[in-house]
Amino acid sequence: MVTEIKLGLCNPPEPIYLYVNQGEVDGESYVWYKFNISQDKKIPVTQRGLTGYLSELRLTTKEFKGKDNLKLDIVVSADELYVLRTGVETNFAKSFLLAASLIQDFSKPLIIVANGGDENTVFCNLYDAASKTKIYREWNRDLDWATIIHDIQILLAGNSSTTPSTPKLSVVTQPVHPQDLRVKNIRTLLDYPLDLVREWLQFQNASNPSQLDTNKIDSLIKTMCLAWASDKCEYPNETESLYQKLVVDAVASGADELAAISAWMQQVQTVKTGTV
Repeated sequence: MVTEIKLGLCNPPEPIYLYVNQGEVDGESYVWYKFNISQDKKIPVTQRGLTGYLSELRLTTKEFKGKDNLKLDIVVSADELYVLRTGVETNFAKSFLLAASLIQDFSKPLIIVANGGDENTVFCNLYDAASKTKIYREWNRDLDWATIIHDIQILLAGNSSTTPSTPKLSVVTQPVHPQDLRVKNIRTLLDYPLDLVREWLQFQNASNPSQLDTNKIDSLIKTMCLAWASDKCEYPNETESLYQKLVVDAVASGADELAAISAWMQQVQTVKTGTV
């Protein structure tokens, strides 16, 4: 089935970003909103639900008040391309991931609903769009969120398309070199000082990671990771061994590097508490 293309005047084919947060603008309450950059203004979205096809999950770093923050971007293909952006540690992100982890077939449409909670928190409910059935999984504080994200990403990557009438769309992103983005995302995850990265680059006679070969960047990432773990485990050799197994070997086998490092960090914490 060929999708009809409407001719004539239109808006640029850019994704619509919905930022998850509870608040009020001019007496109008919202649980997510659009943002007009030119006017520096929040635009409340009154509808609490979005129906569409989940097409991608991305971890994105955004600067806020001088600090990098890790965001979860939930990309939804509907009448337009939507990106639901929320902090990766928020209740919205975790309640979404909790329900999405039960889905094995993302070729069917879903309804994503934002619900306001206490103290400006926002939770997510997920429904099967055809049956209107809520997808529910009980809360478990011991869940490995990085692994859940990675597993969903694998399933989404296996979907070559959504439906014949609703093709999977891609997002046009800013032209950032993969090596620069790689170092930025991992540095943010580890909360590693930016000044130390800049100092390391100066020793390499470089201003950006993209100016260096992959082996040197691998070494920088390992240095950052082991520095993060230095005060969290009494056994450096075990920490490095876990890094080789859970990060280096996992990435070589096709795992997402950011998710692998997150899993390694959790394992290092587990070793520290002596629960393995």
